[in-house]
Amino acid sequence: MTTGKINVSVENIFPLIKKFLYSDHEIFLRELISNATDATLKLKHLTNIGEAKVDYGNPKIEVKIDKENKTIHIIDQGIGMTAEEVEKYINQVAFSGAEEFLEKYKDSAKDAGIIGHFGLGFYSAFMVAEKVEILTKSYKDEPAVRWICDGSPEFSLEETADKTERGTEIILHIAEDSTEFLEEGKISELLLKYNRFMPVPIKFGTKTETLPLPENAAEDAKPETVEVDNIINNPEPAWTKAPSELKDEDYLNFYRELYPMQFEDPLFHIHLNVDYPFNLTGVLFFPKLANNLNIEKDKIQLYQNQVFVTDEVKGIVPDFLMLLRGVIDSPDIPLNVSRSYLQADGAVKKISSYITKKVADKMASLINENREDFEKKWNDIKIVIEYGMVSEEKFYEKSDKFALYPNVDGKYFLWNELQDKIKANQTDKDGNLVILYATNEHDQHSYIQAAQDKGYEVLLLDSPIVPHLIQKLETSKEKIQFARVDADHINNLIKKDEPIISKLNDTEKEALKKSIEEGISDTKFTVQLEDLESTDAPFVITQPEFMRRMKDMQATGGGGMFAMGGFPEMYNLVVNTNSDLAGKILKIENAEDKTAQIKHAVDLAKLSQNLLKGKDLTDFIQRSYQDLAK
Repeated sequence: MTTGKINVSVENIFPLIKKFLYSDHEIFLRELISNATDATLKLKHLTNIGEAKVDYGNPKIEVKIDKENKTIHIIDQGIGMTAEEVEKYINQVAFSGAEEFLEKYKDSAKDAGIIGHFGLGFYSAFMVAEKVEILTKSYKDEPAVRWICDGSPEFSLEETADKTERGTEIILHIAEDSTEFLEEGKISELLLKYNRFMPVPIKFGTKTETLPLPENAAEDAKPETVEVDNIINNPEPAWTKAPSELKDEDYLNFYRELYPMQFEDPLFHIHLNVDYPFNLTGVLFFPKLANNLNIEKDKIQLYQNQVFVTDEVKGIVPDFLMLLRGVIDSPDIPLNVSRSYLQADGAVKKISSYITKKVADKMASLINENREDFEKKWNDIKIVIEYGMVSEEKFYEKSDKFALYPNVDGKYFLWNELQDKIKANQTDKDGNLVILYATNEHDQHSYIQAAQDKGYEVLLLDSPIVPHLIQKLETSKEKIQFARVDADHINNLIKKDEPIISKLNDTEKEALKKSIEEGISDTKFTVQLEDLESTDAPFVITQPEFMRRMKDMQATGGGGMFAMGGFPEMYNLVVNTNSDLAGKILKIENAEDKTAQIKHAVDLAKLSQNLLKGKDLTDFIQRSYQDLAK
């Protein structure tokens, strides 16, 4: 057996970095500013513990473009480096100074906000630069040094008098294929994308500000204008503060800062803040969603120590919460070496579970604090809640505390309230609670009215998640059955105290059924004769609950969610044998007149279900006008 050490050729490292290490070349700016931030925060920590005997002051990071010389400068006022430290941190590829610092000061620096992990961020500079210079002076009393490398394994390192102030300046000599990064607009775009909430102020150019006039200024006095630093970031965004420090107005301002083109304000927010078993902070906002399941996703931004990582947070955020807005920040999120993609890791599942629990707890507290206000917002948030109940078991287990079930009259019930409301008179022959619901109070008005006339409660469940939600409820709760008001005749759904006596004998029923089947000649319809009250509608079209529910699930299956196969059109034509119309049809002797009467009655039933369309609808209207003319 032979053992040894793998030899890594430095000559091959730079081409790999330039082409393959990072998914986007624009990442170089994020990485270099992250390094500058770490240098600044390291100095802050050392001054706080008394190890650095210097004035920390009010340091900032500056980004400058020199189009004439084709250079970009990133300048910090942080810890700086000695010649020995440049040799150690820059000349050793993949040696992380941040990791070393955190290890050395692990007891005191765990909350210092140090960003770096892999020791490769600096080398992202060679994706856009043909030559890189470092001018750096340590906070220690040692000479400044200049390091130069042209992207080959060769470098130069020498003392220099060109830098007298503490900190580091990175100078990128931009390559011909990357001159787009010499445009102010491009750099401004990248700074706002990746560094908008970095913890150290970032200067990019200057701007003009108008000074307020003093109180004793003359009437004709003109306000003075001055040039000030253009600080492009907010070093203390809302999620970095304790909830007790913030008011509703602060959260609203932060939302507008995140989404300047979003014109509607959010309904409410959830502030995330946990330090065990992982560190995570953030703010999630509930926008107005109504029944829009196809609303734009990927609006939650993922940060790591205030550095933007991605807005594709699937895995970190449960799927049902992808409809929300906001920010999540965690130093414990496992990322790949380019800091651009999530790694599969147990911590991700823990974070997702925590967010699910936090949202459920927030819903429960909101309804307890102000139920009236929560009910007003229900239609705008229900799709998220219902989606969560269907897709996340932990969320479903808590949902009885906040999930609402509105009726067609605008009253809202929690689950236990709904059960208490209907258990007295809405049970089937097996003792199951029958929960009647409508999905469209206008289209199903006649069925709703028929149910309410009998004293039954009808819910209004109209979101696209409903078919899956009621399936979930029926399988997880005991002795309940959901039925849409047009799924079967109401008398067949709910147990009657006394049977209704039929006016027709069996022979008459058989003749009536045969006549109707011949009159409609449509295989989509199954004729059912029912002994109902004489005041009930003579002809009613229903659709079997199972078949209709499967079709509804199919309708919400586009885009991969709950996708199912096709289902045929199937309906029941329920004929009330005790109605005057049934008796009249039986007595008609002329076959054509009987068929015409049946067809007209069936068309009326179809019309009530919005099933009469095209030529059938045209023919029905013409016949109706002819009847009126007679």
